Amino acid sequence: MDQTSRSPNPGLSQADRTGSERLIRWRYFKDRVATVAVGIGGVGVLVAILLIFFYLAWVVLPLFAPAEIDQVARYSNPISEPAVMLTVEEQAEVATHVSASGRVRFFDVLTGELRGETQLPIPDGAALAQFDNIDQNRGLFGALMDDGRLMIARQQHRLRFNDDGRTISSSLAYPYGETAIDTGLTGVHALEVRASDDSLLVAAAMGDGRIELVRFEQEVGLFGGTGELTEDERGTVQFELPPERRIERILLDPAETWLHALTDAGEVITTNIRNLDSPERLGPVTVAGPDAHVIDARYLNGGISVLVTTSDGRISQLFPVRDAGAGWRLQKVREFEAPGEAMISAVDIEQRRRGFIAADSAGRLAIYYATSHRELLNEAVIEGAIKDIALAPRADRLLVEGRDGMITVFDIHNEHPEVSLSALWGKVWYESYPEPDYVWQSSSATSDFEPKFSLMPLSFGTLKAAFYAMLFAMPLAIFGAVYTAYFMSPALRQIVKPTIEIMEALPTVILGFLAGLWLAPVLELNMPGAFLLILFLPLAIPLSGFVWTRFPAAIRHRVPDGWVPALLIPVVILVTWFAFALSRPVEAWLFGGSMPLWLNNEMGITYDQRNALVVGLAMGFAVIPTIFSIAEDAVFSVPKQLSQGSLALGATPWQTMVRVVLPTASPGMFSAVMIGLGRAVGETMIVLMATGNTPIMDMSLFQGMRTLSANIAVEMPESEVGSTHFRLLFLSGLVLFMFTFFFNTLAEVVRQRLRRKYSTL
Repeated sequence: MDQTSRSPNPGLSQADRTGSERLIRWRYFKDRVATVAVGIGGVGVLVAILLIFFYLAWVVLPLFAPAEIDQVARYSNPISEPAVMLTVEEQAEVATHVSASGRVRFFDVLTGELRGETQLPIPDGAALAQFDNIDQNRGLFGALMDDGRLMIARQQHRLRFNDDGRTISSSLAYPYGETAIDTGLTGVHALEVRASDDSLLVAAAMGDGRIELVRFEQEVGLFGGTGELTEDERGTVQFELPPERRIERILLDPAETWLHALTDAGEVITTNIRNLDSPERLGPVTVAGPDAHVIDARYLNGGISVLVTTSDGRISQLFPVRDAGAGWRLQKVREFEAPGEAMISAVDIEQRRRGFIAADSAGRLAIYYATSHRELLNEAVIEGAIKDIALAPRADRLLVEGRDGMITVFDIHNEHPEVSLSALWGKVWYESYPEPDYVWQSSSATSDFEPKFSLMPLSFGTLKAAFYAMLFAMPLAIFGAVYTAYFMSPALRQIVKPTIEIMEALPTVILGFLAGLWLAPVLELNMPGAFLLILFLPLAIPLSGFVWTRFPAAIRHRVPDGWVPALLIPVVILVTWFAFALSRPVEAWLFGGSMPLWLNNEMGITYDQRNALVVGLAMGFAVIPTIFSIAEDAVFSVPKQLSQGSLALGATPWQTMVRVVLPTASPGMFSAVMIGLGRAVGETMIVLMATGNTPIMDMSLFQGMRTLSANIAVEMPESEVGSTHFRLLFLSGLVLFMFTFFFNTLAEVVRQRLRRKYSTL
């Protein structure tokens, strides 16, 4: 047999065979290139998604990192006298030591080198009896002598820049003069002083369960206070205590409303001092166990929460809250464990956050944050007992004084103590709230503000907006897709389908603008009409169909097959006009002229103009094209032989659609719904403009919400890069990413199962 006969196509010439082989190789090359390109594209999509996920996780992970401390210095205490006050100034470079003799010394935090010293102007023959760190933020402290005279001083640390670099000069100032103030208070067991710009309130606990209150007013001249104080009023708060008990510590809140008295039995008794003639008494609340006593008591930053440390290792947080009867009660909110088994020896608080530090007599130290109820660090930092600690105002440096006469300095890295899983996803009892709640409130005007970072209201709002949008969009889109693909005439389908798909290109900012500025006021003014429309349309459409069947055949046959639904357009328009025309008369007849007010007064339902109803309609309008397009393609792609075979066997068109077409198209239809849900979950502009952006958890149709995406859009421009707020917004994005990933994964799993189930049809 010759070569020609063995050729695949012996009828071709050599040139033709060469050309054919060249064409085959070229096609093979293109197929390989296309395969590689598609593979690279698919892998690129997966890599991009993973990179987005890992970037979000990289930004978010520092939120949950524990606190860290690093020792930066250790030296012998330059001052032999014990301290009644030890503080560190703003730059964490200079420490202030006040002794019981009234000696004030300033020394370098890192080296221990003395930078200066001075003596409080204590009158001759007098001795310091009580001491109070009045306001650490302002550097104010007070010293009460045994003869009843009070000295108020303020630390001053002036920062200067010169040729030699930066220097800090420290001194004392006397805002009310260097002459001691005669309070007439002797035999004092505990002292508390509150100083404002023009007044001074002194509270002193006596041995008989009595607290004396003395207020001094500052004379104000043309250019402000003169520094001279005169007694304005005096009052007494009497506590009925057993003879063996006494008041060990007292606290006054910055607003001078609540007076907290702590007894030696570990009880906290709170009194409203606004009206001493009929004082409101709260408590007692027990914070210590049997045979235990109070070691320390002070206000957390903000002056609302009281932090009480007892000898049995308890650290309790308390604050007044409103009860159901609009009265007040003192509530023990949280309790923290001691750093170790040994007794707590020192406590200090952060000046700008709700954090604090506790140390014990075994050299252990723990860092806590109140709002998140989180212990961020717990470790042994020195050998031997800790005598005193001083935390810098920025909470970035800590000075630890041991009983061995050594001072150890630590740098603290604790950037995001406000965050914990319980604070993000559980109910938190915030200051001044009547009960634990889910709250998102990220910023305020002052540093006394307690940040509230619960993601629950944002996640709830996201799902709520998506639910109402899908409740409106899903039936319309699916029923429309089924009718368009199966019953509508091809000519009309060529008009309807592109028209609805073009709607998807409409910018959502336009929809949000229309929803917020046009639709919301229209619905508020015509609320009965909107509900009448929901009632009338389902009745009018089948009624119109029934009436059409009673028309003469000559008229009905004039309408081409598949175009009958177009006749419903004027019906829908007419019914809509009629429903809104009845709105005002019905509102005046049944709801006293205003349905929103009637809902509020009679039903207790608050109506917000921009609410879930508005969001559902506007966002549903945006989601309908997505669901419709995919679902319509799924129904239309069902092989014609399946439906024709069903019809040939005697099934009606409706039976064929329900029993054959819909099951076969169900994988694509389910994917359409889930993709539409994913878009609704991630929608930003519509919910940003069409709702009140209030982070509340209420399923009411007439209340607004705040979604994760809208919150990111609103607050990201105002957040500081690297701050807790900034990273929490990225965490919101990560949660939103996981939501959409979950819905898309679920859609794919269900779609594959439906495909396998109905593939044999």
